[in-house]
Amino acid sequence: MVELLFAVGIFVSIFVGFNIGGSSTGVAFGPAVGSELVSKLTAAGLMTSFALLGAWTAGRQVIQTMGGQIVPESLFTLAASVAVLFFVGLALLISNTFGVPASTSMTAVGAIAGLGLASRQLNEAVMLEIVSWWIVAPVLAFWVCAVIGRYLYPYLDARLALDRSPGPLIEITRRRGIPWPRLGANTTPRELGSVILVVIIACYMAYSAGASNAANAVAPLVGNGSVSMNAGILVAAGAIGFGSFTIARRTLDTVGNDLTELPILAALVVETVSASLISMLSLLGIPASLAVSATMCIIGLGWGRATRTVTIGEAIGGTSPELSVDALTGQTEESVPQVGEEDMSELAEANLFDPGTTGRVIFFWLLTPSVSAVASYTLFSVAPIWARACVVPLSSDLRPEAPAWITLHMARWRWCHRVLYPW
Repeated sequence: MVELLFAVGIFVSIFVGFNIGGSSTGVAFGPAVGSELVSKLTAAGLMTSFALLGAWTAGRQVIQTMGGQIVPESLFTLAASVAVLFFVGLALLISNTFGVPASTSMTAVGAIAGLGLASRQLNEAVMLEIVSWWIVAPVLAFWVCAVIGRYLYPYLDARLALDRSPGPLIEITRRRGIPWPRLGANTTPRELGSVILVVIIACYMAYSAGASNAANAVAPLVGNGSVSMNAGILVAAGAIGFGSFTIARRTLDTVGNDLTELPILAALVVETVSASLISMLSLLGIPASLAVSATMCIIGLGWGRATRTVTIGEAIGGTSPELSVDALTGQTEESVPQVGEEDMSELAEANLFDPGTTGRVIFFWLLTPSVSAVASYTLFSVAPIWARACVVPLSSDLRPEAPAWITLHMARWRWCHRVLYPW
């Protein structure tokens, strides 16, 4: 029975990591693949490598937090671990059904919190710290990108060439029989530098995805000691890589095509800020959502870009910009207008930001961890499979030093034991 539960746990863990790899690869390398800077195969290889690096370094702190600091490690029995991972997989299924990217980190924390509430062993201080960062991080992402959009983005747009010229980027010639790379016929040094920048930032995004998401796949199994920390990281990274080489091909097409309306420069700013924020939180051991931060970066960048049409004094006086992230499609000439002098008519009016869609996305981001927590609490209250008494033969009497509240759950313990171990 134990071996079967362990096999199921590993399977669900791989399933979660597989889906994480499929979605995260599109987010990280969508701009690069959509612009034909790298191939899908190269993107998958880079995603796997840098996700492993992120999980092996900063990801350890997140695994420790989710595997033994929100609730005690002793609660992660094999059955409880499988149940927690099941809720994460269920959230991925729901989000994919409705076409909304769910936060696997928030959903996993919600399931663990439900376990802690059912067992009355939730570490409220750690949970409060995590929830506080869930509130602070999106606000911080918004304002950082708003400042960039208002004061820096037009200058970057005017000076950085991020469009691909026709023909190969690099050609291979031979000098005395030795292969020698050189710039393509239409490639400029600035274009080559911009391409390298795009790939580096995509790899950085992959690093942050591995750091924050590896715990979602293996933290319960590491917490209960079924697998070691290093083995768990390898399982998570391998599953993410499997998803990158398989289902990510479709997400790369989707994200690459969807981001054609969003300039590559804007995508790079969003990736850099959101990846930096999530990497910092991962080093602190805080599980946070990369998708939520990236979305707030997009909104903040577009809002900041649009506010260049008014000065701070005009804004205080009641004048507000008429556009939101639509302003990101506006082309900036070599001469950048000063703040307050930007012509509203020069900003494109492509509909990049739909408030209704954004509201639906935020609703599901709040819904999935809430549903996960409630479902987890209900399951673990009715069937306390987190109790070690469920996995060892029960004696007729509990030890005298057992807490009083455990005695109240004695009947449910016996029911759980009979169901899982009828012999």
